[in-house]
Amino acid sequence: MNLKSILASLSGAFLLIYFSGCMPPSSDGKSGSASGGSFQLIFLGLMILVFWMFFIRPQAKRAKNQKKFITDLQKGDKIVTIAGIHGTINKVNEDGTLHIEVSPGSYLKIEKSAISMDWTAALNKPVTTPEKK
Repeated sequence: MNLKSILASLSGAFLLIYFSGCMPPSSDGKSGSASGGSFQLIFLGLMILVFWMFFIRPQAKRAKNQKKFITDLQKGDKIVTIAGIHGTINKVNEDGTLHIEVSPGSYLKIEKSAISMDWTAALNKPVTTPEKK
């Protein structure tokens, strides 16, 4: 089971619990119970907390890591663009662009935002050799 299906199940359960406290007004115009409203507010707060913890916070953390990764790029780094182009940084420009060498003597000018953090990390990951017994 992946994280998205778990979150979908949790949010569905919270919605069912949240709306189960809804009662139609009685014949005298008063609602069913006074504690039902506070119970609903508690679950609404819990739903907001769950969405913040599992959606907003990880996305903000990833954006922060991406920004740090882009600012730390320097000449000689091996990179992969989001289009899948492999190259080595030849020059870092002040206007937010890079000159990359894709093959000896062949250069491209690209935006810093076009670099894939995940693919670049996978490219630069040290290769591990399997141990022989």
